[in-house]
Amino acid sequence: MATPMHRSIAGELRHRIRSGALRVGEFLPSEAHLCEEFSASRGPVRQALAALRDEGLIGGGQGKRAVVLDAVPSQPFESFLSFTRRAELTGYTPGQRLQEIALRRPEPEIGAALQIDPDDLAVQLIRLRLLDGRPAMLERMTYVEAVGRPLISADLDAGSIYALLTDQGVDLHSARHTFDAIPADPLDAKLLDVPEGTPLLRERRLTTDSQGMPIEWSDDRYRSDIATVTVTNTRSSRTAML
Repeated sequence: MATPMHRSIAGELRHRIRSGALRVGEFLPSEAHLCEEFSASRGPVRQALAALRDEGLIGGGQGKRAVVLDAVPSQPFESFLSFTRRAELTGYTPGQRLQEIALRRPEPEIGAALQIDPDDLAVQLIRLRLLDGRPAMLERMTYVEAVGRPLISADLDAGSIYALLTDQGVDLHSARHTFDAIPADPLDAKLLDVPEGTPLLRERRLTTDSQGMPIEWSDDRYRSDIATVTVTNTRSSRTAML
């Protein structure tokens, strides 16, 4: 299947920004120039530029020339997307390497978050995530036993765990995300290829089903030079009146 024109244009512009061919603060070519370069109409060009704006790579619009704001696409969390899907949408090739997986009693704070008894078992795993072959994020994931047990025999180097769970009918309904900064511990430093103590962006996530029952607790640690996060808030007219 041929890649849609707007995705091809966005992918090429991302590559130029990441490679430094287009630097932060530099204007992108005009829409007319991009139409001529890619033999495209204004519609696909504008779709491509809109995608890069959503990722935080460029600014401008509404008659203003697009300008490069950042060289690292942001990972949007407005929608419930896996790391794999987010990577693909922002022009990266995702990858993963499972480090360990086991059925064990989780730490007390994790057990409390998942609302399981102290003697209950859970499935815990550590997996390194890659973007274009480079270490980007280390995830420490804990699943309630009923949900996580099938993961023990699955090929977790093949792709998205969320996609696998969804295919098995797991009710992934909502997630609460908490972000902070944390220094790289020895395991982080080794697997993410950074000096120990390097600041990492940490996302702690509690995923629940449609009945509000916890399914997953995850502690994900990102290299901030490779992955960033953006959250967009919109104030409704009703809120503005309060």
